[in-house]
Amino acid sequence: MEEIINTTTSSQNNRRIAKNTLMLYFRMILTMIVSLYTSRVILNALGVEDYGIYNVVGGVVSMFAFFNSAMSSATQRFLSYEIGKGDFVQLRKTFNATQIIHIGIAVLIFILAETVGLWFVKTYLVIPAERLEAAIWVYHFSVLSFMVSIVQVPYNATIIAHERMNVYAYASIIEASLKLLIVFMLTWITYDKLKLYGLLYFGVVFIITAIYRVYTRRKFEESKFEFVKDKKLYKTLISYSGWNLFGNVAGVAKGQGVNILLNIFYGPVVNAARGIAMQVQAAVNSFVSNFQMAVNPQIIKSYAADEREYMNSLVIRSSKFSFYLLFFLSLPITIEVDQILKLWLKTVPEYSSIFTILVLVIILIDCVSGPLMTAIQATGKIKVYQAVVGSLLMLILPISYVLLKKGYSPEITLYVNIVISIIALSFRLYLVWKLLEFPILRFVKEIILKNIAIVLLSISLPLLIRTSMDEHFIRLIVIVFVTLIWNATIIFSIGLQKSEKTIVTRGINKILKRK
Repeated sequence: MEEIINTTTSSQNNRRIAKNTLMLYFRMILTMIVSLYTSRVILNALGVEDYGIYNVVGGVVSMFAFFNSAMSSATQRFLSYEIGKGDFVQLRKTFNATQIIHIGIAVLIFILAETVGLWFVKTYLVIPAERLEAAIWVYHFSVLSFMVSIVQVPYNATIIAHERMNVYAYASIIEASLKLLIVFMLTWITYDKLKLYGLLYFGVVFIITAIYRVYTRRKFEESKFEFVKDKKLYKTLISYSGWNLFGNVAGVAKGQGVNILLNIFYGPVVNAARGIAMQVQAAVNSFVSNFQMAVNPQIIKSYAADEREYMNSLVIRSSKFSFYLLFFLSLPITIEVDQILKLWLKTVPEYSSIFTILVLVIILIDCVSGPLMTAIQATGKIKVYQAVVGSLLMLILPISYVLLKKGYSPEITLYVNIVISIIALSFRLYLVWKLLEFPILRFVKEIILKNIAIVLLSISLPLLIRTSMDEHFIRLIVIVFVTLIWNATIIFSIGLQKSEKTIVTRGINKILKRK
């Protein structure tokens, strides 16, 4: 009887994951289309230099994100954990405690950003004198946008913890519409476009956060504000966040820290190229991040319910399918990156192609790590993890500085990132094995070794076609078509287990029968 119940529960969880994934993919596709289109128009409306300025100035504000990111992961973890335990009283206390902490974080970041951050922008960033005023204007609105996002974190975390992913899909329709409106306004209005973009983007952030907040307050009782005096709870949350803080400082260092280094050594044009690569990364990675967003609450809840076997299975399967999905999308972009960027953008900043390729390699490595990180976060034992992984990621910044100082080209920063990411993945595997008795050999066999084989086999045919045809739109069409078919065949043949092949085959047969 117990076995039947467990099977039923597992089936329900799988259906919930599938439903939430579909809703998130709807959100993602809409967001991606709008994002890619608006990036093209904004790059041409602002120009390469102003686009680079916007990216690097916004990056300075993002450097303060480590305060918020540390607490965000703690909020998500503890809310999902309490829902998994079914403790509503503690859930409500946790929500309100995190809300109070986030308000404090927002005030702290505002003070730091408008003092130390503003001084840094004026003193160290390479910005043409005639565009400094516009850059400062953008900086102030970026700070305001960031503050609004910070105080909204507990509300978004509650929606995710309750697995109401359809809300994100509906809100994305509004967000996409507003971003398209921004694009048209940039082309219509003659006012300084960089200043205007900063102002309008703040308006979009404010409206979307307001929608999420209203929904959460109406649907979830725990979101009703009340002052929490539980010192032990605050101590637990802050202690957990404290170690996350170190890890997020490292994340900021390897991201925005490197972006600032590129500005200092090579100027805003290189920042524009990196901004383009980050847009491609965000578009492609959204396919995986949405899938993992749907799975992560289940990993944490299964740990809270002491369902270790189910949790381990979830981690392995989500790592596997995350990589397959990301690689399926990344390979044709990597093979024909020059043509794709030319078609997408009227003006392609120098270094955009190599930046894009290397960024895609990095997210392919990191996507495998995502479920492992969630499993470690679920245990609450993150001290060693953050200390070691954070230290590794932190090394990217000083190593990049030394190499740039020696005269290496900008892409060297991404090569450093790739090496460090591989080392970090190895340590994550070791730690999840130590904490959860995770089947590490099974992971290596089913994920790492199979992924290497799939990559080597999948790239062979597209590269052969590329070398045998001249650069032309026809070659692009041929390579994209062949790559997708060939890649899918390899993944199906090598990557999937017998039971997974059966499921895929049944799904295809159902689609064909409908037609």
